[in-house]
Amino acid sequence: MSSFKHTLNKYSWDDVQQSISAKTEADVHTALQNGKRNLEDFKALISPAAKPFLEQMAQQSRIITKKRFGNIMQMYAPMYLSNECQNICTYCGFSMTNKIPRKTLSDSEIIKEAEFLKSKGYDHILLVTGEANKTVGVDYMCNAVKVLRPYFSNISIEIQPLDQDEYKTLIENGLYATLVYQETYHRETYKIHHPKGKKSNFDYRLETADRLGKAGIHKIGIGALLGLEDWRVDSFFTALHLKYLQKTYWKTRYSISFPRLRPFSGGLEPKVEMTDSDLLQVICAYRLLDEEVELSISTRENEVFRNNIVHLGITSMSAESKTNPGGYVVESQSLEQFEISDERSTEVIAQMLSGSGIEPVWKDWEKSW
Repeated sequence: MSSFKHTLNKYSWDDVQQSISAKTEADVHTALQNGKRNLEDFKALISPAAKPFLEQMAQQSRIITKKRFGNIMQMYAPMYLSNECQNICTYCGFSMTNKIPRKTLSDSEIIKEAEFLKSKGYDHILLVTGEANKTVGVDYMCNAVKVLRPYFSNISIEIQPLDQDEYKTLIENGLYATLVYQETYHRETYKIHHPKGKKSNFDYRLETADRLGKAGIHKIGIGALLGLEDWRVDSFFTALHLKYLQKTYWKTRYSISFPRLRPFSGGLEPKVEMTDSDLLQVICAYRLLDEEVELSISTRENEVFRNNIVHLGITSMSAESKTNPGGYVVESQSLEQFEISDERSTEVIAQMLSGSGIEPVWKDWEKSW
C-alpha cells in the first residue's frame, strides 16, 4: 500500500542539503516573485542565500496571512495526562531511562485540569502523553476524550502513533485532530536518538499521518524537532510530507509546528543551533509556500519572539502551558517534559494580542466562523 515512505525514499538527504546550499540570490528573487511557489522555491527561501531577504519575506508572509486568516489567532492549551513512557528518547524528560516519579491522571484529576482551562476561556485542548501502550493506550485515550467532550469543542492529541482502526475509534468518540512529529527525517540520526521502544521504528512513525488520513481525521499536524539535525533539510522534508498529504488526503486540513530543542532534565545540546532569525525565516517560507496551512507556535519560544511573530505567519499559539501531568491544578511539582520559555498568563497573552490588533479565538477555525 502506498505511503509517504515511498516518496521519501526517492530523495537523498545529502543531495537535498547540497541543493539548498547551492541556491543563489537569483533563486530567492524568483521564489519571491512567483505567484504559486513549489518545493524548489521553498528550498531557496530556507537557504542561506535568503537571509538578506528576510524583511521582504516577512512582509509578504504578513500580507498572505491577513488575507487568508484575518486578524485572529487561534488559542489552545496542552493538557498533559501522563509522563509514563516505554521509549528511550535522548532529548525528552519523559524518557524511560530518566529516574523520575511517573504520573497518569485519573478521571477526577482530568476534570480538575479541564475546569481550570475552561475557566481561562479555552475551548480547544491538546492532550499529551508519553508513549506507554498499557497505561495510556487507546482505551485510556478514548475514555479521556469522552470525559472531556462536555468541556471542549475541539479535542486534539499528541500521543504515541496508533493503528488506523484505533484512530478510527478515537474519531468516533470525538477526536478532532492529531499532532505527530517525525522528530527528524534523517534515518541514521533518528536511530541515534530513539534507541529503544516502539518509537525506534522510523517507518511506523513516518506512516502515522497516512493511517490518520485513511481513518478520516479532520486535521493532522506535522513537524520536525528543530535542532536534532540540519533544520533546513528537515524543514524541506516536512514541506515534502505536507504536499504529499494534501494531495493524497485532500479532505483533511493540516498544520505545521516548530518545536525547537529546549532544556529538560538530563539535557541534550542541539546538534545544529537554530537562531530566532532562522526560525522566522522558516516560518515565513512555509507561509509563502502554502497560504492555507495553519502555522503554530508554542510556549517553548520566548515572549519577545512570540510577540513579534504573531503578525508574520503564525495562526495558532498556546499560552500558560504546563508540560507535566496535572501541572495546572493537580500536581504542579511533577517533572516537566521540557522547560517553557514564555511563562505569561493566558490573560496577559490575550491582552498582548488585542493590543496588536489581533482577536484571540478560543476554538478551531472551522467551528468558530
